[in-house]
Amino acid sequence: MNMVPTIKDIEAFARRSFSDIHGSHDWSHTQRVYKLCMRIGQKEGADLDVLSIAAYLHDVGRAIQDRSNGTVCHAQKGAEIATGLLRNYPLSEDQKANIIHCIQSHRFRGVDKPESLEAKVLFDADKLDSIGAIGIGRAFQFAGEIGAKLHNPLIDPSDSLPYTEEDTGYREFRQKLIKIKDKMMTDEGVRIAKERHEFMVAFFQRFLLEYDCIQ
Repeated sequence: MNMVPTIKDIEAFARRSFSDIHGSHDWSHTQRVYKLCMRIGQKEGADLDVLSIAAYLHDVGRAIQDRSNGTVCHAQKGAEIATGLLRNYPLSEDQKANIIHCIQSHRFRGVDKPESLEAKVLFDADKLDSIGAIGIGRAFQFAGEIGAKLHNPLIDPSDSLPYTEEDTGYREFRQKLIKIKDKMMTDEGVRIAKERHEFMVAFFQRFLLEYDCIQ
């Protein structure tokens, strides 16, 4: 079956979901995750139709989470939205269930863990977009969106809370981003993450030196 019209239609639906959302998780993030999914999925032998749809829909609940200041899980909300949407498309029940699972389990801090190959690929692709050069930019962009400081050396990142003025780019690095390379689930994800991680660590080492005017 030719899935191109279905995927294009779902892509258009997903794009409309990003009309009112912060830039750190905007449509360009979804486009990069889609490209990484195709790159990793081809290497790993994944179902690219399932992966395409899951990639486009993985963050459709993000605006709802942002409006709730993090009290609503965008992965769970996105899965709910996708469940209703996918009833209208000619996919097998197994494919639909897999897409929902991919969306539910893609979050770093989520309860559900990726089990299918496609879910593991989406998890890796989404996390890879949060490290390296692009990840650094997004971390600081998100901090700006919620009104966080540039940095606060007087507070240990582990003692601060998300969605506060202490939720800085450096806090995101210490609390989440530095751990991502060890969470990769595919061989290709591991390979890409290693290089991005090394660049990111070097950047934040330099950042702290410059913040203290040592460099």
